Amino acid sequence: MSAARPEAEEPPGTGADERLPKAGLIRRDSEIRGLFRRGKRKRTAHLDVFFAASPLSRPRLGVLVPKHRHAVVERNLLKRRLREIGRTQLLPALWKAGRTMDVMVRARPEAYRASFADLRSELDQVTESLCCAPPSSG
Repeated sequence: MSAARPEAEEPPGTGADERLPKAGLIRRDSEIRGLFRRGKRKRTAHLDVFFAASPLSRPRLGVLVPKHRHAVVERNLLKRRLREIGRTQLLPALWKAGRTMDVMVRARPEAYRASFADLRSELDQVTESLCCAPPSSG
């Protein structure tokens, strides 16, 4: 067996510190724009999820929450919710499935009215489809 991932038994961000490492985030504008251009999209009732093969050897997450005429407090709450779901469910599932892909979650205006459970359910469905789908060749 190869040792491609030294900590293969536990995905990053789920250990004792429970923080999402910076290497697990998509943060640069150029990376975000590139993912929008080259990636595929899945749409849910509250979210647009873009995904593509990652240039790195790990799954990464990005969260984009446009203002949609909402206050900063509401926007930050939605961002925290989406990051937490990504950190605790989406990234570990991709890691365990051996899928190295970049995933960008963009909130639609309807997301501000969604409960945490609704957002988690939608991202669970997307995660399941990403983990079960055959790897793309591009």
